[in-house]
Amino acid sequence: MPFDAAFTAADFAARCAADGEFRIAARHWTGGLRLERPGSAIGVTLTDGRSSSDVPAKGAAGVITIAGPQDAWADLTAQVPARLVNDVWLLAGAGRLAIDGDRVLYAQYYPAIARAIELLRPALPQPAPPPARPAGAYDAPIGRYIHLELGGQDHRIYFEEAGRGIPMLLQHTAGCHSAQWRHLFERPEITDHFRLIAYDLPFHGKSAPPTGRKWWAEDYRLTGDLLRAAPLGLAAALQLERPVFMGCSVGGLLALDLALRHPDVFSAVISLEGALRIGGDIESLWALWHPQIGNEYKARLMNALMSPTSPEAFRKETSQVYASGWPPAFLGDLHYYVAEYDLTADAGRIDTSKVGVHILSGEYDASGLAELGEAAHKAIRGSTFAVMKGVGHFPMSENPDAFVSYLMPALDRIRAARV
Repeated sequence: MPFDAAFTAADFAARCAADGEFRIAARHWTGGLRLERPGSAIGVTLTDGRSSSDVPAKGAAGVITIAGPQDAWADLTAQVPARLVNDVWLLAGAGRLAIDGDRVLYAQYYPAIARAIELLRPALPQPAPPPARPAGAYDAPIGRYIHLELGGQDHRIYFEEAGRGIPMLLQHTAGCHSAQWRHLFERPEITDHFRLIAYDLPFHGKSAPPTGRKWWAEDYRLTGDLLRAAPLGLAAALQLERPVFMGCSVGGLLALDLALRHPDVFSAVISLEGALRIGGDIESLWALWHPQIGNEYKARLMNALMSPTSPEAFRKETSQVYASGWPPAFLGDLHYYVAEYDLTADAGRIDTSKVGVHILSGEYDASGLAELGEAAHKAIRGSTFAVMKGVGHFPMSENPDAFVSYLMPALDRIRAARV
């Protein structure tokens, strides 16, 4: 049933009450959610997380109201929303929906709000889950720790690897860790030719903080110097000969940064969701690390950057990996992503006769927009570029099958250049 005049508050409340994801996300919420369209409103009243079909009043205690024209609601509640209109956060940012209510409360219950709006969409069929592995089966990668001196401190860095052939370092996204790459380790069409090495940045995943300074008394900010030092240090310590570097998001920016600064070290880079500059106001991202807002907010926000057609199980896994991160890490990583990184004046100096450059951008990525990836491609003579249709900001984890189909042509070019 579409979200139109025939859709009632009772319909909405019933769907919310019956949905386990909504119930968990709305736990302890007293107030409610009100959705306004021209001439009418629906909503759900909540008492300590329990739903009723009464439409809450705008401005009442604990009530979040979202209002907009019918065309905005139609875009948002389509079975497969188009890029950049697939989440309430995106339409609110574009000024097509207005949000009224306490901003901290909104962030606290954004996972419930986003899920409630998903329940207004016609159900999208999901693919069958991958077959279960037999008990006792091992996945391909083997993990271990290595000590690197980064920024004058001893860092215990975790990495895992699988495959043989051309070495390839894999950099995760901001606030995350190397589990994002797990699907690639199980693809023999890749691991028969490439030695994949996925690592966790300092303060991320299994890479423990340094013991030589009181890091807990400092604001965490990821700088380009520290970010670049990690793959450079690994390449040297592991004695990798002209490795390939592939990174996503903050790692996708790093890929182009390394191509500019260190073409002598890397034979090629693959920039996923890369750009010459992302920019933005880091202060506007305050909710990513706030003592009253949990990690569920950032995890659910990442769903807005994914394609609604990516398998639900893999989208939820991608979000879960985000929720497991050290709370300051995501916002701190965005210092490099938003504030420091800018190759607009220098990208033309990247010499693709020395280091191959391949840029892949997800259609649904609302952060590293495909238009930004294309602009980077045009600025870097000799680079390659493709838009990954039906894929968002996390191609390797949200839709690995689709991602591999776009990745293989770049890998084939890299292999051919090594002959």
